[in-house]
Parts: sequence; structure tokens; C-alpha cells
Amino acid sequence: MIYLDNAATTGQKPMSVIKAVNNALINYNFNPGRSGYSNSLKTAEEVYKCRKALKDFFNATSENNVCFTYNCTQAINMVLNGVLNKGDHIIISSLEHNAVFRPINYLHKEKGIEFDIANVDLISDEITIKNIEKHIKKNTKMIFLTAASNVLGRKLPITRIGELCKSKNILFGVDAAQLAGKANIDMQRCYIDYLCIAPHKSFYAPTGLGVLIAEKSIDNVIISGGTGVNSIQPFQPNDFPERIESGTQNIPAILGLKAGVEFVKNKTLRKIEAHEIVLVQHLYKSLKKINAELYTIYPEQKMFAPVLSFNIKGFTSEEVGEILNKNNIAVRTGLHCAPLAHKQLKTLERGTVRVSTSLFNNYDDIDRLIFCLKRII
Repeated sequence: MIYLDNAATTGQKPMSVIKAVNNALINYNFNPGRSGYSNSLKTAEEVYKCRKALKDFFNATSENNVCFTYNCTQAINMVLNGVLNKGDHIIISSLEHNAVFRPINYLHKEKGIEFDIANVDLISDEITIKNIEKHIKKNTKMIFLTAASNVLGRKLPITRIGELCKSKNILFGVDAAQLAGKANIDMQRCYIDYLCIAPHKSFYAPTGLGVLIAEKSIDNVIISGGTGVNSIQPFQPNDFPERIESGTQNIPAILGLKAGVEFVKNKTLRKIEAHEIVLVQHLYKSLKKINAELYTIYPEQKMFAPVLSFNIKGFTSEEVGEILNKNNIAVRTGLHCAPLAHKQLKTLERGTVRVSTSLFNNYDDIDRLIFCLKRII
């Protein structure tokens, strides 16, 4: 299979990650932080090493602020439900995934949270910043937005948005599902208070694991239970990571993530990004030649992650996807769980065909895709 749906999850994992997961099931199949015997302590040490690797990778202030969740969506929910209270105002972007949009709508309906949607200009960061600024109010508590759109690949100027938040004393949360492991994210330089990560994407880790790096407090916990510390207390601990992590952790996925971080560091973000983006640009140029309807725009490489959305005239996105599937090519079709983005693109009814590359793709994969699309036309 030619796998081009890496924005959903990376289809091919490095052997180092596979070996780390297998090693965890053989040698670290113990519950960390729950017992004093050597194997439990040894497992806890490996978990700590993963926290430390992520702390260093994203320049967080402490490895204790690195918290493991079930997935990135849960991490986002923990931030939004944990920080916002009645009367608070939050700003999100017009490119948000439902992982952000649905929790915000729930909080608006059930708890009276106010929110505004700032339009992201597909070309100009200046316009995007101005669109965010005009929505700031006295009760604006947080700006929470995606680092890069899962539909278009459009990167948001998170460094400048972080500086804006800092100047206005507003909390800054980032959904980094599409960018963590693909481009540099420095939490201190960007003034990010809450960073939510999907390790199974660009860190090549197994599914069933998310990461929340929390530099600020989370007052309201949505999951509580056993943490292995202060067990006599009837309430959740205040300190991270225990405040977020209740119950048994996914040790194989955590150790797989540690191996994935090492893999990305060894390959380097610069080389990974350059390899993936050049493949998407090759596809972009080829699609223009066959008059496909293009939604991703590439005026400047630095503004886009390796994600491209398009349609073929006369076909729905699902029809194109079905034809490609019969040719053993996997792409994503439909709305990609991001109706806000499709509303902006005016593709709510049709959706789009989405191609997203990884380090394991090559020119032959893209050329085979183009060959099949030419046959459709």
C-alpha cells in the first residue's frame, strides 16, 4: 500500500519504535510508581526518561509538567475544561479540529463560556494576528488554537500569538497534533502555557497515547483516581504530573514515544520537514497541471506543513478516495473532523481529498498517485 494519510497517524513506524514497544512488553511490563520492588522502579525510571526527552525537545521548564493522557483530544479537553470557568472568554481559530471546537461549544452551552472564532488568512500572518487581536476582550482568559491545520497544512504564527498573549496576560494553549515532530516548537520562546501533542503522528509512537505539557495550573480535573502518591487524601493531588495522570499508564506506548523522539532528533527536524514538504510541493505542481481544484496554497514553504487538500472536478472526495483505494493508495477524504476549515474553504458539502506525507514516503509514491488521478480525469 502507498500510505498518504500520515496526518491521521503515521502508517509506518521506525524499527527502533517497534523494538522499544516489544522491549517494554518483555522487560518493563510493570506498574510504575505503585510499588517499591525493583522492576516497578525500573519502569518508572524509563517513564521519567520519556518525560525528560519531551521536556528538552519542547524546551518546557520541568519534566514534571509533561503529563501522559489517552490521546491528544483528551489533553485538549483537560485544558479547556480544566481552566475555563463561567464568564470566561476564549478565542479559537477558523481552522480548528473538532477536538477543540466541540469542547468549546459544550462549555458555551453548559457553562456559559464565551468564545469567538478568529479567521486565519491563508497568506498573511499580519492579517491573522489582527483578526485575533480584534476579538480580545476584558474577560478573555485564553487563546487556544491549532499549530497547523489538519486540512490545509497552514501553520499559524504561534510565536507572535504567544507574544501577544504574554503582553495581554492571556493564557496560551496550542493543539500541536499536526506540527509536533515536524517543526520546532519552543514553549518558552512562544510563551505556550499548554501544549497538546499526538505522539502517534510525527513521533511515530503507537496510538492510545497523548501528551499534555502544562506550564500553568489546571484547577478543574475531569478525571481523578489513583496516582500512586498521597493515597490517603480523598482529592486529586495538586502537583503535576499526578494531577493529570490517574490509573495505569500505557507503558509500551510511552517507551515507544521515547524511541520516536530519539528517532526524530537523530534525523533532525530540518531534514524531516524538507523531505516531506518537497513531496507535497511536487504533488501540488503536478495537480496544477491537470487542473485539479487546489485548496492548499504554497506561496512560502515555511507557512505550510506537509498536508495538501484538493478535489477532482466532477467527483466527490469520497469517490476519488474509493478509486485510489482500489489502486492500493490510502488518502483521507471528507471533512477531516474540521468543519470550521471547510466552512472557510466552502467545501462543507464536498469535503476534500487530503494527502499527507511522512519521512517514509518518496517521489515514486507521489508519481503513482498522480498517474492514478490522471486516469480518473
